[in-house]
Amino acid sequence: MVGLDAVLPAMLRALGHPLPDDRSRRLELPPARNTVLLLVDGLGRELLDAHAGDAPFLAGMPDVGPLQVGFPSSTPISVTSLGTGLPPGAHGTLGVRFRVDDVLLDALTWTRGKEDLRERLVPERVQPRPTVFERTDVACTVVSDRAFRESGLTRSGLRGATYRGVGSFGDLAAEILQAPPGLVYAYHADLDQLGHLHGPGSLAWRQQLRMIDHFVAMLAGDLTPGTLLAVTGDHGMVHVDRRHDADTDAALLEHGPLVGGDPRARLLYCRPGTVDDVRAAWTTTLGEDALVVGTEELEDTRWFGPVTTEHRDRLPDLLVALRGTAAVVRSVDEPVLARLPGQHGSTTSAERLVPLLVHAADAA
Repeated sequence: MVGLDAVLPAMLRALGHPLPDDRSRRLELPPARNTVLLLVDGLGRELLDAHAGDAPFLAGMPDVGPLQVGFPSSTPISVTSLGTGLPPGAHGTLGVRFRVDDVLLDALTWTRGKEDLRERLVPERVQPRPTVFERTDVACTVVSDRAFRESGLTRSGLRGATYRGVGSFGDLAAEILQAPPGLVYAYHADLDQLGHLHGPGSLAWRQQLRMIDHFVAMLAGDLTPGTLLAVTGDHGMVHVDRRHDADTDAALLEHGPLVGGDPRARLLYCRPGTVDDVRAAWTTTLGEDALVVGTEELEDTRWFGPVTTEHRDRLPDLLVALRGTAAVVRSVDEPVLARLPGQHGSTTSAERLVPLLVHAADAA
């Protein structure tokens, strides 16, 4: 299945400016004079299918997907794959919280607790591969929340484009429409936020989906002829109803693994000589709610894609992929996240499949 990493290279090819090392040939988009990609955080393919009545414009757009996002199926991994055109194993962002130089880095905030790590773990060094924007002479614009302009994630995965900071639907649309001809990548976060807070499919989530649908319909009507608009997501979401607590469960605490990742995809970094014991404890405790795999098995699953040599030390000793509607929370270390009903990050189709909806502005 085609991955999210193929989208921007395919859009450049639609403009007639393919990258020299373009590997996205399995994704074909119609020729265009301008291209706009809108990423709606949390827009999973299965969620859109289930709530098509709330999003008639989106549901009526041709879907050239579905696409499969990388693993873990969470925002920093997906955004970095999108921006670099590479799978996680190649760009090295292997989790929401993953180990870099013996530090557990939160890739969303680029922090450890309250410590800003942008100087200690320079984003351009943590992820040194050039982005798609840095590898093309096409004018590229990123339109996203103004708070993310200098974030570690932006510098890591989206550098090289002109950044336009926004705060609402109004200036999101205005900056897209006013961007110079070329490639525009736009990001909107609120659907994901409401899915986390209230659960995917909740009334609040559905109302937000309706507003996004109206926004996309309005945007499509205002684009200049010859512009290709594409809409995708970075992951889907599930409503969790079973929680295991890694901060209070004695069996999960035993042997003291460093617990990274997120509630649906935990990355465990173990002390020397304890991997087998930790694996046994987590496997027994979680039972059918999770698949616990070791580093050598990760090579076989290829969930990360091929992992380059320089990133092998970031691989966890054990990876815990949650099944069904279960989660491994951390009530002490992540108290807010632990309470949220909507979660994502694991291997289910509800979390990993996203649409790629297209609209040609000069179509009838």
